[in-house]
Amino acid sequence: MKKKLIFLDTETTGNDLVKDRLCQVAYKKRSVFFKTKKDEGKMIVQNFKPTIPVSVKAMSITHITNKMVEKEKVFQGSAFAKTLEKVLSENILVAHNAKFDIAMLENEGFKISDFICTLRLARYLDSEQEIPEYNLQFLRYYYEVEVEVDPHSADGDVIVLEAVFDHLMKTAQEKASKATEEKIVQRMIDISNNPVLIKKFAFGKYIGEKVEDIVQKDRQYLNWLKKTKEAEGTDEDWIYTLKYYLK
Repeated sequence: MKKKLIFLDTETTGNDLVKDRLCQVAYKKRSVFFKTKKDEGKMIVQNFKPTIPVSVKAMSITHITNKMVEKEKVFQGSAFAKTLEKVLSENILVAHNAKFDIAMLENEGFKISDFICTLRLARYLDSEQEIPEYNLQFLRYYYEVEVEVDPHSADGDVIVLEAVFDHLMKTAQEKASKATEEKIVQRMIDISNNPVLIKKFAFGKYIGEKVEDIVQKDRQYLNWLKKTKEAEGTDEDWIYTLKYYLK
């Protein structure tokens, strides 16, 4: 296919989808599969001085401090940002929990068209929802993906992201053996753009239980969770799921 995949991860000042900003971006461009050495994209990583301070919580996760980025350029308007914006406009963004990375890029003035979310794909392809968690590092070990990376860095996460994507692509091909690469990728884009119905709890007092069973058992809890998720505004799949079961 003509469009390339842009595997991308961001490190940010925090998790607020409105106020927080980028302090590190890593991305790598390649074709759907490695076909020749020319398809093996170079990892590009850059730190930026955000317009608001990096929170202590974010520093504890990413180990990127305000002192480390105080002499870096601001992301918006930088040569890096202009190049990345062009690259993303012409290709397909691949990210884990893509809505978060997209929100952070949109905070910097970007508009993202085509994207693939590996978190949503993992949930979708796990039809019986046997996987306890869907965060990137959990999937790395659950899928037995073998990669050597520096944890808690954007470039390290991109390496894991790429390996997880390849596992999901292989799974998708096995399920739709007659489909072309183009059709599978387009289906991945379609899935990524729509909420996925969650069947089981992976947290809290009802961990491991089916959501549909809790509707009768503890509807009050589901209403509380729905209000909480809507207030946070960061988990479309759970908001969609709770609305579906509480209707």
